[in-house]
Amino acid sequence: MPEGHSVHRIARQFGRHMVGDAVAVSSPQGRFAEGAALIDGRTMTASRAVGKQMFLEFDEALWLRVHLGIYGAWDFSGDLRQDATQRAARGRMGQTGMRGTGDEGDAPATVVGEHEDSLSSIGAPRRTRLRMAEAETAAAVEGWPPEPIGQVRVRLLTDRVVADLRGPTACEVLDAAAVQTVIDALGPDPLVDDAQEGEERMLARIRRRRVPIGLLLMDQSVVSGIGNVYRAEMLFRARLDPHTPGANLPEDVIRDLWRDWRYLLGIGVDTGQMMTMDGLDEESRKRALRNRADRHWVYKREGLPCRICGTHIVLEVAAGRKLYYCPSCQS
Repeated sequence: MPEGHSVHRIARQFGRHMVGDAVAVSSPQGRFAEGAALIDGRTMTASRAVGKQMFLEFDEALWLRVHLGIYGAWDFSGDLRQDATQRAARGRMGQTGMRGTGDEGDAPATVVGEHEDSLSSIGAPRRTRLRMAEAETAAAVEGWPPEPIGQVRVRLLTDRVVADLRGPTACEVLDAAAVQTVIDALGPDPLVDDAQEGEERMLARIRRRRVPIGLLLMDQSVVSGIGNVYRAEMLFRARLDPHTPGANLPEDVIRDLWRDWRYLLGIGVDTGQMMTMDGLDEESRKRALRNRADRHWVYKREGLPCRICGTHIVLEVAAGRKLYYCPSCQS
């Protein structure tokens, strides 16, 4: 399931390429025909993400709410613009599955560099198809507009960019009041909420619960955007036993969790990677950005020795999701 950094990146893509434009909205699959008709032809006026949920605003205060869930993804196609910052950053890494590390000649790099303003494919033809979900992949596209591929729930089309949505858990048109109701039920998001206010909200919501912290971090009403990868990695970075009840945690430990989430989320949005290992040398960083197996402390490393103590990483199922941790470092 896409975690918070991916949804923020998708919202930024809409902000760069569709906000301010009139949008033709359709449902090639047919399942969203009524909703599409409500916003068809309207101008997109804003895009925002809160945790794993994204909200696209259209004129007359109508919003498209999308939750990708496990299977959802957006495909962007068209003239996905580059800027001078991106061109200068050619070769730096920033996207799952990409190649090119600055020392491999003209091997194409996709989403690049810290603080890039667009998500176009560097070195690829100008007209590009970019898939955005948990991972991001790019390819050239022929013809305009491209034919829908697969079961497209909703298509958003301007004169130069098209965005196709497939497989979301939620896709609905809401008014402003209904959007606010959804947002009010969510925990704080470090990229949306005031840092101090968000920290206090997360602290209060964890300290009143006797639920294990390994479950609380995945509860979107406690804190927004954390999924399976960030949950496992944050708990290891804090050397926390995932089974410890939230109410038993010292205040400073919870505050440190919030601050670490702010830090990791910023890295994820900037680079497109869930990079959770600090202090890597240049070669190790290139390797980590190239291969997920080299970028995490415990996630997907069950049965392998802990990078710190050598104890084998444990995998267990908690509330139907896989939980990875080191029984020694996190005891």
